Amino acid sequence: MPPLEFQDYANEIKEYFAQTYNSRAAQKSPPHITLQPPFEWQLDELPLLEQSLKTFAQSRTAVPITLQGFGAFAPRVIYINVLKTPELLTLQNELMTYFEASLGIIEPVSKTRPFAPHMTVAFRDLTKQNFRAAWTEFQHRALEFEFTAAELTLLIHDGRRWNVSASFPFLVNN
Repeated sequence: MPPLEFQDYANEIKEYFAQTYNSRAAQKSPPHITLQPPFEWQLDELPLLEQSLKTFAQSRTAVPITLQGFGAFAPRVIYINVLKTPELLTLQNELMTYFEASLGIIEPVSKTRPFAPHMTVAFRDLTKQNFRAAWTEFQHRALEFEFTAAELTLLIHDGRRWNVSASFPFLVNN
């Protein structure tokens, strides 16, 4: 997840999409970059998942993140673009591999599709017509923000929205 000041900015953009383009679905999660696609997990086994994430994070260093402009997955998704740095690509690949080996969590779609880091601001309930209008407005909009991701965050869906469950700090940088 980005720092709070950028979360506030991203939430303002999500609110703009809700008000201007009647797209509210992105407001059901905090601003974040998904490294592991959603998966089902029993809540009574949450301590195992949390310990696994803690172990993984403690063996990794913080990752520099650059957000630059906007992107889209036509015809429904508009997002804040996250640059594909070697550090971010490595972290994501190692996390997926670790989850598969240690917890048996496998995401078949991600095995056939390259990782496309992004921070969603509108999706699902964005109509094709509103997508076209919004993309015309946002495709050339400038945005530049850099931060260092110092932790992994576990989000859990409560049936209505995604909520922060826990955070797992990375090993301090050398």
